Amino acid sequence: MPRYSIRYVGDPVLRERAQEVTEFDGKLARLARDMFPAMYNAPGIGLAAPQVGVSKRMFVYDFGDGPGVLVNPEVVESDGEWSYEEGCLSVPGLSWEIIRPKQIHLVGYDINGDEVSIEADELESRLYQHEMDHLDGVLLLDRLDEETRKEAMKTIRELDFNAMSKKKRAQIADELSLP
Repeated sequence: MPRYSIRYVGDPVLRERAQEVTEFDGKLARLARDMFPAMYNAPGIGLAAPQVGVSKRMFVYDFGDGPGVLVNPEVVESDGEWSYEEGCLSVPGLSWEIIRPKQIHLVGYDINGDEVSIEADELESRLYQHEMDHLDGVLLLDRLDEETRKEAMKTIRELDFNAMSKKKRAQIADELSLP
């Protein structure tokens, strides 16, 4: 059973800019370790600390070379455009076509405080950008055009994610034939 529960759209923590991590200690390592079960259980390939109610600039992910943690990440270079159907664990069962840079170069730190530099393309690039949005209090809904956003918000209000059980959310996603 995951220690953390994923927060859903409407939770104020998802709209706040997360705080910089200043201490790379056992508490941070424990947070990262405890976030993975919530991510895998959802299931997802990335999960930002604010999505579990913790205001820290870090996220966990599992893509390509296995699980990883990025702390205080920032994009230092981006190139191109790539449109892709994007979903979010904080808006379960729904997804929209989102345009983001195709390639990015990001820097940050691993869980031990060692510097990392990553060149990412397409889905991997999107994963990092999506999780970094969460660190800035930005949801994928903010990336939609006005008309699509209004429709999305109407659907979200009707579904009321925060009031329904995980089983019910999964059932609705199946009925809507959503990923």
